Amino acid sequence: MKALVLFSGGVDSSTCLAIAVEKYGAIAVEKYGADEVMCLSVSYGQKHSKELDAAKAVAAHYGVMLKTLDLASIFEDSDCSLLKGSDKDIPLESYGEQLKKTGGAPVSTYVPFRNGLFLSCAASVALSFGCEEIFYGAHSDDAAGNAYPDCSQEFNDSINRAIYLGSGNRLRVTAPFIGMNKAQVVRRGLSLNVPYELTWSCYSGHGKPCGVCGTCRDRAAAFEANGVTDPLMN
Repeated sequence: MKALVLFSGGVDSSTCLAIAVEKYGAIAVEKYGADEVMCLSVSYGQKHSKELDAAKAVAAHYGVMLKTLDLASIFEDSDCSLLKGSDKDIPLESYGEQLKKTGGAPVSTYVPFRNGLFLSCAASVALSFGCEEIFYGAHSDDAAGNAYPDCSQEFNDSINRAIYLGSGNRLRVTAPFIGMNKAQVVRRGLSLNVPYELTWSCYSGHGKPCGVCGTCRDRAAAFEANGVTDPLMN
């Protein structure tokens, strides 16, 4: 294996997968990257399994290995509104509106140090499979205003250096969207024919996206900015 993609089954990580496949993938029948790229999804106590189901569907589309870790016990004491153990409602408003209420502190859907934990676990898995690169889909819209501080350029630079040093200079972290907004991520994905109809972003686990949670709003705006409709909203 050459690359591991930290994979949620959403827009950003699916576009990362397409980029990794483009970089490392060799054509094998109608599948790409099966021998050189793998995905790692994490079950962390989410209130629904829709994103994990999406991850399976997108990984199958590209014909890549998908490994899943169960880290739910780590977040058992967290009151993050995304988690099963929380009685908080998931906010149905934009991140900007939420940040006004938090005074600039991370929003209630911030899972404590999630990217730090996931990337550390990904490093261990990647090294075990002989990978040289980890891809993940953090972008500037998520980092803006400190909504998700573990999506920032500063965080990415630090975790990349830690993993590179801790792996004996064998493994690096690539965040191709760290300086981009979500509309730019979607633009890149459309050029790569990412199967966005298989992805899932909504914080609810209903049959269709709610359209009003923070991630739904960002997703819809990103597709609209590219002059197309989100395939999940057709």
